[in-house]
Amino acid sequence: MHLRTPLDLGLAIRQQRRRLGLNQTDLAGRAGVGRQWIVAIEQGKARAELGLVLRTLAALDLSLSMDDGVEAAGSPGLHLEPIDIDAIVEAARARRP
Repeated sequence: MHLRTPLDLGLAIRQQRRRLGLNQTDLAGRAGVGRQWIVAIEQGKARAELGLVLRTLAALDLSLSMDDGVEAAGSPGLHLEPIDIDAIVEAARARRP
């Protein structure tokens, strides 16, 4: 799952909470936050404290990971710079004696 916005994160939290059969009060208790904080994060609160977000993810048995945006070859969404084959050929010709 690619999270690009605070709302994406909030929706992922809500989805996992529901998958686990928890209500917002249950999750708030597990994460050590107030129910209103859970409501706000699920609605995409942009200024949520990172420590509380990570604690909430841990309460849901979720982890947060990052990548550099480059996916493996053959993967959808592959982000590679185009190769200039003409420049490669020119460089090879220039190296010839």
